[in-house]
Amino acid sequence: MKKFLAILLCSLFAFSFLGLSYAESLRIDGSTTVLPIAQRAAEVFVKKHPDIKVYVSGSGSGTGIKALIDGTTYIATSSREAKDKEIAAGKRKGVILTAHKVALDGIVPVVHPSMKIDNITLEQLRDIYNGKIKNWKELGGPNRPFAVVSRDTSSGTYEVWEEKVMKGDRVRPDALLVASNGQAVQTVAQNRYSIGYVGIGYIDKSIKILKVNGIIASVKGVRDGSWPIARPLFMYTKDKPSGAIAKFIEFVLSNEGQKIVNEVKYVSIE
Repeated sequence: MKKFLAILLCSLFAFSFLGLSYAESLRIDGSTTVLPIAQRAAEVFVKKHPDIKVYVSGSGSGTGIKALIDGTTYIATSSREAKDKEIAAGKRKGVILTAHKVALDGIVPVVHPSMKIDNITLEQLRDIYNGKIKNWKELGGPNRPFAVVSRDTSSGTYEVWEEKVMKGDRVRPDALLVASNGQAVQTVAQNRYSIGYVGIGYIDKSIKILKVNGIIASVKGVRDGSWPIARPLFMYTKDKPSGAIAKFIEFVLSNEGQKIVNEVKYVSIE
């Protein structure tokens, strides 16, 4: 009997330890667009909850959702809604993908600061990216071909651009594909004849933003829908979150969390 009790106590201790470890370790992966929000929120969150370790990475929206379904991350950040095939893949593994809208974003076309053009239409953007317009002189710029920068196909930013700008057209085959918003900024900043697109939170002085249809990207425009390339940003969890996962989601949606969204140059949901 004593031996049985000893084994039982050891087993209960082991299960308690495993549960505690799970509660104290939180992995977040996915969209590079949502990455600044997740990183800054994690920094503040761990100060409030020093018993919880938070690990944040950005491998792309699709990769993050897949990791959530496979059980290798606890929160998937995404700059687009989960696809039907992702929802179905989750259900096959007993995972219900639950969306939490945490912010709003505008995708902004950007060029090198030396480019004299200030405004572009959605149709011109589409024709630059599908290859119909080949030279800056067609828009009143220098007699130089476009150096087109686009996101890779696993990116939620690319998928929203494809939906709202390309309208079913394919991105030209000579476009340079980059893996993150940061790489897009760096690439455009280094080539005076380039054009790219990034989330509004990545705008800095190294690049120049273009108006679209005469409208400049702004918090008001993103929130009221007048900016034509706007979108919600998400954090996905399995089913209804609990424990450390629920605490983190609740923090991001709190007034303090939404203040962080604005601080990192995105748009809070209210």
